Amino acid sequence: MLLDLYKRSINYLRISVTDRCNLRCRYCMPEEGLSLIPHSEILSYEELLRLVRIFALEGISKVRLTGGEPLVRKGIVDFVSQLSMIKEIKDLSLTTNGLLLKGYAADLKRAGLKRINISLDTLNCNRFSLITRRDGYEQVWQGIEEAMKVSLSPIKINMVAIKGLNDDEIESFALITLHHPLIVRYIEYMPSGNGEEWTEGNILTIPEIKKRVEAIGKLIPIPSDQWDGPARRFRLEGAIGEIGLIGPVSDHFCEACNRLRLTPDGKIRTCLFSDEEIDVRSFLRNGGSDEDLRKQLLVALRTKPERHHINTHQFKKCQRNMSAIGG
Repeated sequence: MLLDLYKRSINYLRISVTDRCNLRCRYCMPEEGLSLIPHSEILSYEELLRLVRIFALEGISKVRLTGGEPLVRKGIVDFVSQLSMIKEIKDLSLTTNGLLLKGYAADLKRAGLKRINISLDTLNCNRFSLITRRDGYEQVWQGIEEAMKVSLSPIKINMVAIKGLNDDEIESFALITLHHPLIVRYIEYMPSGNGEEWTEGNILTIPEIKKRVEAIGKLIPIPSDQWDGPARRFRLEGAIGEIGLIGPVSDHFCEACNRLRLTPDGKIRTCLFSDEEIDVRSFLRNGGSDEDLRKQLLVALRTKPERHHINTHQFKKCQRNMSAIGG
């Protein structure tokens, strides 16, 4: 078991396999995009597999692949297949914007992917283009339907709720769960991108969201399991799907945080909102031993902060964009 200084059990590694993305979401990046990490600096799949095997022996049992958009990186299905063969990894998942999912869902399932998260902030085709600055709403829904068809499960739809942008769709997202085996998760808007300026007034808080969903019908609490993370789970009465509520701003869950992040260029980040990074790429590429890499993992545990400081005077926005950290 891996424990940090605050006695939290750390068993979850989020790996960003690329900082490339095929959308330009307003809250994430400017329309023209951002400077990209040179290909030579991005970890190879072989380097990533070596790290995961070492970290898994120490106690990492859950891995999620993120980006950017992970499905734009060539060879992603074979990488998933090789990860799935690491016996210590008990939960393997992926977060995607869904644009390419229809063509990948069946192959990912066969490769050993257990679950998938799709980021989708609107159910309106025109608004999708407004938010992402790209067309593709129909492709995303075709990807979700294909994921259901091939029995990827659970399938989670992540909606970032932003006042004045998509907050009028809270109820519409909840109604999806009545007839589809999907988990709709509402996530508070966080200051984590380099797109349009984040302000506290843009946040639709989880208590506000919950109140609006309860106006549709009774919310029945569902006990969480070990893979649920910070989401509080509910089901609308009579629904076949679920609803999850995630409040990183109004009700931070730092005391139970079990995760580390690995950036595409080989830096461990111990908190989304901390710019402190632990370099592992230099050890991978300069003859570092497995023990050297294990020690870097232990450094990460010792430096993981007790909490983030959103909404306090100590908070400062992280210097990396979300697409270069991993969602």
